[in-house]
This record gives sequence, C-alpha cells and structure tokens, in this order.
Amino acid sequence: MVPLAISLDGPAKFITFGFISVSVPNLIMIGLIIVFFILALVIPFPTHKSDGK
Repeated sequence: MVPLAISLDGPAKFITFGFISVSVPNLIMIGLIIVFFILALVIPFPTHKSDGK
C-alpha cells in the first residue's frame, strides 16, 4: 500500500461560521460537489450528428 502524504490519524480541523460548524474535509467535498454540479449544467450533452437526410 502506498503511504499517504497527509496523516489521517488526527482529528479533523473545523471551521465555524456563526452557528454552523463544518469540518475541512466535508467543506472540500461540498465544494467539489458544487463544482461538478455547475459543470454538469454547463457542459452540453453529446448529440447525434444529422446526415442531412
């Protein structure tokens, strides 16, 4: 198994926004989900090319 560059043994760091407290790994995942959602809206679906018939 390949050793990780980041130690995952310790507790996660938390960021607090008023009454909302989010861990940094969860905040990264939320950001990635938002980016993928925006990409899914922007990138067009593949379409079939018409042959002109």
